[in-house]
Amino acid sequence: MKWFICLLLFSFGNTYGQNAQSFNAADLSVQWEVVENNYKGKREFLSAFTITTKSPLPKEGWSIFFNFPRMIASQSVSSGMQIKHINGDFYQLSPASAFAGLAPPDSLQVSFVAGAWAISISDAPAGLYMVWNDQPTKGISLTNYTVKPTTEPKQYMRYAGDKMGLATPQKTFEQNSKTADITEKDLGKVFPSPAFYKEQAGFFTLSNNFSVVTKSADGFASESSYLDKELRKFFQGKNGNGGKQIFLTKSQAKGEAYELKVTPDAITISAGTPKAIFWGIQSLKTLIPPQSYKGDQTVIAIPAVTVVDSPRFGHRAFMLDVARNFHSKQQVLKILDLMSLYKLNVFHFHFSDDEGWRLEIPGLPELTEVGARRAHAVNDDNFLHPSFGSGPDFTAQGTGYYSKADFIEILKYAKERHIDVIPEIETPGHARAAVAAMTARYNRLLKAGKRVEAEQYLLYHPKDTSVYKSVQRWYRNVMDPSLPSTYAFLEKVTDEIRLMYKAAGAPLRTIHFGGDEVPGGVWRGSPAVKALMQKNASVKTIDDLWYYFYGNINNMLQRKGLYLYGWEEIGMRKTRLDGKAHVLPNPDFANQNMHVDVWNNVIGWGAEDLPYQLANAGYKVVLSPVSNMYFDLAYEKSFYEPGYYWGGYLDVDKPFYFIPFDYYRNSTEDINGNPVTAAYFNGKERLTDYGKQNIPGIQGLLWSETLKNAQQLEYMLLPKLLAVAERAWAKDPDWATHKDSVKADQLYRMDWSRFANVLGKRELPRLDHYAGGFEYRIPAPGVIVKGGSVAVNTQYPGLLIRYTTDGTEPSFNSLPYAQPITVKGKIKIRLFNQKGRGGRSVEVVN
Repeated sequence: MKWFICLLLFSFGNTYGQNAQSFNAADLSVQWEVVENNYKGKREFLSAFTITTKSPLPKEGWSIFFNFPRMIASQSVSSGMQIKHINGDFYQLSPASAFAGLAPPDSLQVSFVAGAWAISISDAPAGLYMVWNDQPTKGISLTNYTVKPTTEPKQYMRYAGDKMGLATPQKTFEQNSKTADITEKDLGKVFPSPAFYKEQAGFFTLSNNFSVVTKSADGFASESSYLDKELRKFFQGKNGNGGKQIFLTKSQAKGEAYELKVTPDAITISAGTPKAIFWGIQSLKTLIPPQSYKGDQTVIAIPAVTVVDSPRFGHRAFMLDVARNFHSKQQVLKILDLMSLYKLNVFHFHFSDDEGWRLEIPGLPELTEVGARRAHAVNDDNFLHPSFGSGPDFTAQGTGYYSKADFIEILKYAKERHIDVIPEIETPGHARAAVAAMTARYNRLLKAGKRVEAEQYLLYHPKDTSVYKSVQRWYRNVMDPSLPSTYAFLEKVTDEIRLMYKAAGAPLRTIHFGGDEVPGGVWRGSPAVKALMQKNASVKTIDDLWYYFYGNINNMLQRKGLYLYGWEEIGMRKTRLDGKAHVLPNPDFANQNMHVDVWNNVIGWGAEDLPYQLANAGYKVVLSPVSNMYFDLAYEKSFYEPGYYWGGYLDVDKPFYFIPFDYYRNSTEDINGNPVTAAYFNGKERLTDYGKQNIPGIQGLLWSETLKNAQQLEYMLLPKLLAVAERAWAKDPDWATHKDSVKADQLYRMDWSRFANVLGKRELPRLDHYAGGFEYRIPAPGVIVKGGSVAVNTQYPGLLIRYTTDGTEPSFNSLPYAQPITVKGKIKIRLFNQKGRGGRSVEVVN
């Protein structure tokens, strides 16, 4: 993942006589707050912990551990405390010699300085727990921990002149007011938008008395069975005989093109391939009225339509990170159901990273015994230390993996839904979990006197003295490309993965081998690297190790009939221009069907044209830009809005207005909120017609650092994923290419209004029930007080508005909003979906 970080801390202390047996951690309360961003005019911030205790806290003998997404300046810690950075986002707070202890009812404020800034709840320390020196292996969670909201500009503005203000009800109202309210009967009923759609007179009435008809010679038996099961769900699985018929027929259409015809008498889906038939089935499912998904229906009226359709891109992807925080097999299957409904056909499975390895590999048990478990640990020999607030115990957030049987089940489930699963093995960086696991294996076998076996899959030279720290503050997290055992490990994992795909009967065309964010300083102290450079003339510098490594991986995959896929860095070469460091597309790997996910187009960082550079140079580029496709970025700037914002803020409009072949056109501001005009992109490389042929598709990505459970995952995922589905499937919209900017803006507003209404009135109500229901984000309302009345609107017309005038939190049963409110005083307003689940409320004074 690409994010830039810094850190905070906190502390306790005072008295005597306490130890692990006598001190009750429930007596300890901790509150953290941001004191000031832009501290002393620098891009740093001051924050503080306030600690209170009901029992005496001794001057020594204890520590508090926590995770924190910022780098703390250890010399800045106040009140006689000290903070030690352990690895990654993991810190230890303990008393220094100047600390005298803390006696009740006194409190202690511990301030410290950390890099960059802190704005939202996701910036706060997390997972606090206490460890006593006399019981060093036992961590005790501190449950009385709170974060104080930021309210003053010095707490939420990042630096002097920061253009990015807080989201307010007034700003939201103004933004929402640009969206027209379109009646549901005037909305298209198939989503994503098909190439051709025309409604006809009448309805096909579906009851449980139906049959799906197909010829065995057409090869659609699996799709026929799937459709029958999907439609039976509306009728609680009840079977009927005869009745109306749904035909799946073979046509001469190519690839993923299909035709759907619904008349009052029959439904016919025709296509030339099983995959295209399946997409036609999904269009039929979105044609069904959303309220029918509640289940237990008697009759469903399906509008008569003609749809002729095919996708814009063949690669329509979603990447899920299950390494940083684990997500269950059931959740993965649910996401595959969601993807298939919206015709996304590639699941990028990011199962390994610094903080976890989540896939069982036969013959390498340490990968899951060590790499898939997180808890309080003295070292990494048994399991990994906590990350992202996972705490001292083995929890579902930090601990978990997919067994071989689980993974095969996932592959079969995806195959039935015509989704290709691309597994990612993070290499050579972002590999702390793998490195720790194989080091534990090495230590175990070495202790047993089995040196040769111990060194077979070693990823890190035991005598490597390299000093480095990754952007996420990890050290010893990079595989050594000079060790033959590194390649033995990667080939072993590759072969075991291939066997799982074979057992599932699922296609495997590529494996993603990472390649991002390898820090400077790596490998310089490795004896194996020095030996390689002496005997291999092609490896003259440390930079050459990169090309050596990926050359070996590329050759290994080609031998197995696979192509290499990775992050953008695998296609880059380091050089110098006018005496300064410079990178450019590596000609050595160009035109070899090497696929790259290009993430770094951050507006304002200088590499805005990197995706187009690589595509023009002959790399297959899957557009995965931070600016428009990183779902883990917070929706808006608000203390209560979860998610990071290092790449800006990302609401559903950003993936919607993304123009794949010319995203400069719709880039209006940089990462810091400064306005950007077309002149900003002068001198940036544009995408050529040849380059367009090298863009197989686009990808939405969800990194999981802040996602501790399924609810948080679905909140960040939806409805952003629907915008990616629209942009990946639907034809290039007129507003993306129109020469007249005024007319293009008018066309965009019309298209956005259509999309927002489809979300609010059709797709979100459908997702309330589909696949068990999704907890998508319900936004805060837009509110404006003007002329003695309070007007309210919503981002997605169709959401329900409720309000109170007595200061209580609005519920689904509160007063419904129908016209501007004229009651004086405090008014609380909140949006709800049709099931009664609400979003965050806002309060105004009339």
